Amino acid sequence: MNQMVTPPKLDIIPSSAPFSEAQRSWLNGFFAGLLSEAPAPLSAEQGTAIMEEDDGAPWHDQTMPIGDRMKLAEGKPVRRKMMAAMAQQDCGQCGYNCNDYSDAIASKSEPRLNLCVPGGKETARMLKSLYEELGQAPAADVAAVAKPAAIEPAEAALDPSTRGRSRDNPAQAVFLGRRLLNGAGSEKETWHVDFDLSGCGLDYVVGDSFGVFASNDLGHVDQIIALLGASHMTEIRGKTLRDVLQYDVSLAPAPDSLFELISYLTGGTTRAKARALAQGEDPDGDAVTLDVMAALQKFPNVRPHPEAFIEALEPLQPRLYSISSSHNATPGKLSPLPEHPETPIIMVRPGTGIAPFRAFLHDRKATNAPGKNWLFFGHQRSASDFFYADELNAMKNDGFLTRLSLAWSRDSGEKFYVQDRMREVGRDLWTWLAEGAHVYVCGDAKRMAKDVERALVDIAAQHGARSTDEAVAFVSDLKRKGRFQLDVY
Repeated sequence: MNQMVTPPKLDIIPSSAPFSEAQRSWLNGFFAGLLSEAPAPLSAEQGTAIMEEDDGAPWHDQTMPIGDRMKLAEGKPVRRKMMAAMAQQDCGQCGYNCNDYSDAIASKSEPRLNLCVPGGKETARMLKSLYEELGQAPAADVAAVAKPAAIEPAEAALDPSTRGRSRDNPAQAVFLGRRLLNGAGSEKETWHVDFDLSGCGLDYVVGDSFGVFASNDLGHVDQIIALLGASHMTEIRGKTLRDVLQYDVSLAPAPDSLFELISYLTGGTTRAKARALAQGEDPDGDAVTLDVMAALQKFPNVRPHPEAFIEALEPLQPRLYSISSSHNATPGKLSPLPEHPETPIIMVRPGTGIAPFRAFLHDRKATNAPGKNWLFFGHQRSASDFFYADELNAMKNDGFLTRLSLAWSRDSGEKFYVQDRMREVGRDLWTWLAEGAHVYVCGDAKRMAKDVERALVDIAAQHGARSTDEAVAFVSDLKRKGRFQLDVY
């Protein structure tokens, strides 16, 4: 006789999930049916991890201060708090996006906590604090984080397909030349630099950035060696001290670990001051000015051993620059465009942020994209700071650049910015949005990006006949649909 055996109850949806008992029971049954042929059901811990992963990452906003981001991550697993500590730019300088970098740290496959360049010291300090919590965190906090199949730098170097795609395996490009974009009388100095990529096998799309590994000034390096009282031929990691300082470590700003080292080598009030700096305090009001050389000068009686000194410094990071050319327009020379070329685009940026938008325009022209193009550009003075003026005016005159709206903050007594120009032509801008235009903003995260977003909200409220709350929701929906994209820093 065959006996009917009641299958065990599967608790896939955890009791902490935001469902009623009836809903939870139904979902458990539904997923149990889907998994009936699977070798094993999800554990309660795995189910919890899945639910927590789908939190929408409300802190993933480049314009949000780290304090606000961490508040939004309260109560989340440590690995999600780590993501909130990142600068939220997904810039790739660390070799990951923000989510993957935090997961790599949480899984302990990435020991470096100082790779978030835009986040700087405040991100590194927060990651260090959170990393200390990992040993105390429940297993479910990290259970769902699979260790990535990381490629070791030495191994990656053997694979030509990865060359130039990772900070750990850079490619060599040929420097062709540079030209100054500012005119006489400008308070700024901005250069257009050309590289030839034809020999290194790299390609790119508009919106990509170009990472450059710089080297430290040799004169600056020699001054630091003199302050250490060391020989430039001292061997460190199989290289000379001079070479390590020039090519391997960052000399600005001074990291917390350097002040911590100094505190170990001195005493009294000097030690207390070094400790305070190591903890992010500013005892003398000069912390923001202290690079590595200035830190040594601030504590002239402390001379760390060169090897300990090097270990206390941060690695030299690649610097990312906006690509101002289009591969379609200039193959081999140096935030994606809309999928449909007929979609109108609105580009907003003062200063150097025009670089990716120049690339956008070159690409749209090279591919004969029929969509309308509107550029808002601003800087200090029209006579000296109108970058690519001849190009842009030519595009405007031949009708390719549908509209060119300019704002100069120092040409008159009253400062006038791109967001002011946007409000001035708000009715027309709203018409473009109603036609499905995508909006791109590139520039300063702390002020400009917020001001531009506020201008969009005001325009949606005034010309779209919406309340403020409805206008805010409209702009948020643009972001959700990928029609409002920020590249800010």
